[in-house]
This record gives sequence, C-alpha cells and structure tokens, in this order.
Amino acid sequence: MNDGRPLPTEDDRSAIREGVRAVVSKFGDEYWLDRDEDGAFPHEFHRAMAEAGWLGITMPEDYGGAGLGVTEAAIMMHEVASHGGGMAAASTVHINLFGPHPIVVKGTPEQKARWVPRLISGQDQCAFGFTEPDAGLNTTRIKTFAEKVPGGYLVRGQKVWTSTAQVASKIMLLTRTTRYEDCKRPTDGITIFYTDLDRAKIDVQRIPKMGRKAVDSNAIFIDGLFVPEEDRIGEEGKGFSYILHSLNPERVLIAVEAIGIGQDALRRATRYAKERVVFDRPIGQNQGIQHPLAEKWMYLEAAWLMAMRAAELYDTGRPCGAEANSAKFLGARAGHEAAWQAVMTHGGFGYAKEYHVERLYREASLTRLAPITEQLIMCFIAEKVLDLPKSY
Repeated sequence: MNDGRPLPTEDDRSAIREGVRAVVSKFGDEYWLDRDEDGAFPHEFHRAMAEAGWLGITMPEDYGGAGLGVTEAAIMMHEVASHGGGMAAASTVHINLFGPHPIVVKGTPEQKARWVPRLISGQDQCAFGFTEPDAGLNTTRIKTFAEKVPGGYLVRGQKVWTSTAQVASKIMLLTRTTRYEDCKRPTDGITIFYTDLDRAKIDVQRIPKMGRKAVDSNAIFIDGLFVPEEDRIGEEGKGFSYILHSLNPERVLIAVEAIGIGQDALRRATRYAKERVVFDRPIGQNQGIQHPLAEKWMYLEAAWLMAMRAAELYDTGRPCGAEANSAKFLGARAGHEAAWQAVMTHGGFGYAKEYHVERLYREASLTRLAPITEQLIMCFIAEKVLDLPKSY
C-alpha cells in the first residue's frame, strides 16, 4: 500500500516503461515461440529481469526492493505482456510481485531478511500451493493438513495448478491446522507456510495445457513434508485473512497483462491489415476489417482506465474490491477478444504459428479463467455493489 507516498507522475510511468522495455525487447517472438514449443522455463528472461531489479518493484526497500505500489507494478506488467511473450513472460515475474505478500505483511523481520532478498535477486523461485482439486475457489474447504509435531509441522495433502513447481526452490503452502468441521467459522484454522520445496516429500506432476507452456502448472502430492516452526507466516489458524491482502492487486495485474496481450495482438492485426492486399486494395481499407479492430481498441482503452482506477484506489488506501474485480473482468474480456480478432484479421495465416497471433490468443484465454472466474466476479458485483442477495 502507498503509505502516503505520492502516486507516480507521467515521467515516473515513462521511466518504468522504458526501463522494462529495455529488458523485454531483447527477447523477441522467436524466443517465446521456442518456449511455447519446448516448454522450457524462460530462465534467461527471469535472470535478466532480476538483474535489472524488476523482481523487487513491490518489495520493501529495507530488504533491497523498490517499495513501489500496485500502480507501478501494473505499468511494469503491462509492458512485460505487450512484447510477444504473453502470459509466459508475465507469469515468469508476476508471481514475485504480490504472491509473497503474506511475508511482507505478516512475516517477522528475521523471516523477511531470510526470504525477501533471495526472491528479489532471483536466487529463489516460489511455487504457490493454494488451490485443491476438490475445493476450487472455495478456499475454506481445502483439506491439506499440517499436523503439529515437535519443532514444526508435518504436512500431507494435494494441490493443483501449482505454478513453477518444476523449477521452484520454495513453496508457499496454504493448509489447515484445524479441520473445517472443528472451526467456529469456515475461515478459521487455515495457516500459511513458506518453506523449501522438498522433492523427496512432494511429488510434482506437470499438467499439459493449452497455453503458457513455458511456465509450468502442476498437480502436487505432499506426503509427510516437515515444515519448521520458523517457516510459518503469522499466527497459526489466521492464514485466510493474510491472503486477502494480495487478491485485489493480483486482479489488477491480471487485467493489465490481458490488456497488454490484446494490444500486442491488435498492433499485429493492424499492421497486417495495412500490408495484406486482396482485390488490389489493402484489406484494412474495408470497413469489415476496420470496424472490429477499432471496437477492440476502445474496449482495451476502457479496461485500462478501470485497471488504473483500481490501482490508484489501492495505493491510496481506499476500498477497491469492485474496481479491481471489474478491471480483471473487463481486461480479460477485452484482451481475449482483441487477440481473437487478430486471428480473424489474418485469415488462414492467423492459424499459422508464423504470425504469432494464434499463440497470443491461447495466452490471453487464461486471463478469463484465473485466478477468479467471470461468474464469481459478477456475483461479487451483484452482492457488494448492487446489494442483491448472495447467490451461492
């Protein structure tokens, strides 16, 4: 949160964009197409972003970070997503920004000193074990259990859609330390740990998927993982409230990443429409081509304004739930639809990997699905903004 620091000026925003662009522009279409083909984690890109200091943009200055807000992080991630890498590029660094936020909010000084500098430098990569196959978005129903034992906890359970577990050295685990049926409130009894990803006790199985192949998603099976007491974040049983701090920033970042992908695809479509000649005229002279592209530009720009509004509210300590959720909904829709229109503009060539728009379309689709569905966002707006009865 901003804590009284002024919001970034236009000069600040330009400096962030130019600094990020200087790094990401070194990794062109062919690099990302290769990662889409081979599924290898983009270590070179991750290292370049770390060496330039961008992994610590939201981390506290006391531990080597820049201490900046959601607005600056959103500008950075929009630029990352806008240069051909799509969600593969964005997810490589996104996970560092607000995923570890419970450490910043509730970690002890010793924990921050031990963990944060290594995240900023890129020495550690963190996987997030939150989602479970039988719980989905109903986080209170997770079953992974951390049993108290001398010196720490013994964890057993399973998670799904755990990103970067193929390459991560650390894992942030959301567990139950009190079973659901024994809690007064559903949100009680949940505890967060940040600990070593011990592959002797955690079986990691990659999930083949539609896009973002370079940033792996996994099912993980945890059998007797010992977690030392000093790797617990905050109080036992209070973990659910800690993860709430990062939800709205994450929605804003997903929104701007989707917008960046959509704008990238739109630029490619516009360029193709100017160059492609059929019946002795560029296809971009035809209103049937022009109008859908113009419409997608408007949707993307409107979604960007909502995302910036949500970021500003968060950074100035004001409620932003409705705006952050709306930004995620609108940004993902606009980005996805722009990417599809880019495929359509290219015609048959849009289906070819050579032109990259089919890859951007696959990358953009993820933003409509995660980390929260469109349906739950509409439920939230209906209940919290329109004061309609809760529907689930």
